[in-house]
Amino acid sequence: MTAAKVHLPIHEALDIVLVELERGRVVFEGSPSRKVYNPIGSVHGGYAATLLDSACGAAVHSSLLAGQGFTTLELKVSYHRP
Repeated sequence: MTAAKVHLPIHEALDIVLVELERGRVVFEGSPSRKVYNPIGSVHGGYAATLLDSACGAAVHSSLLAGQGFTTLELKVSYHRP
């Protein structure tokens, strides 16, 4: 399925774009600019968490029946060095 044009305020603010969409699978893509850097000069962890939450939430939403809803109740992201 071709990704529909989705213009959500959070995605516009963070330059995140929907690139793939199928039932149960959604892919977002983003290129973080300096506007999402934290005080130490790297991309803020919330940027990655937003990508993750968007993709997981949209994937769930793509598998629901019309009129059903969802929300993120909990999100945990751990950042580790390679």
